[in-house]
Amino acid sequence: MEKSKSEIIMSFLKKRRSMLAAKLNDPGPSKQQLDDIITAGIRVPDHGRCSPWNVKIISKEGQKKLGKFLSEIFEKNNQFEKKEQIDYWYNRPQSAPCLLVISFNPKEDNLSKIPLIEQKLSCGAFCQNILNASHALGFSAQWLTEWPAYNTEVKKFLGYREVTKILGFIYIGTSSETPKERKRANLSDIVTYFS
Repeated sequence: MEKSKSEIIMSFLKKRRSMLAAKLNDPGPSKQQLDDIITAGIRVPDHGRCSPWNVKIISKEGQKKLGKFLSEIFEKNNQFEKKEQIDYWYNRPQSAPCLLVISFNPKEDNLSKIPLIEQKLSCGAFCQNILNASHALGFSAQWLTEWPAYNTEVKKFLGYREVTKILGFIYIGTSSETPKERKRANLSDIVTYFS
């Protein structure tokens, strides 16, 4: 018996799993596919239509420049680290064909009506939709922060103000393997009822 659309969608959502950025290869999304992914991203709850997110698409050349910068910063701040760790940060931004940087840009003039937390949650939902849309198009993706998201020198290098919050680096590409399943919370541990 053929599955209904809703069964297919629910099955997809219940099995969604990120793939490690280091295991993402070409091809990445085309420009049109990336536009579709970002368009799906904005279909999130957004109280007051704040759109408190910004997407920076890092080109292959930009990924290389970012990798060079990260490795230099890492080496400067961790002088006793091994060369493998420094090389790791050189390669990290280049590990997938597509790299997006998602930043949080709250609408300060709306804070009396739309609290900061609501705007930040909307931005998090935006990131989740980017992952879901990537997977729906047959790609794999991973959403990471790691130290570069919190480093003021990295923010400046990427053209952000010091106060900008980077909510994540989203890596998108094609995986030749199935991601390993991981243990999830039991519903009985996270769901309660109030009558």
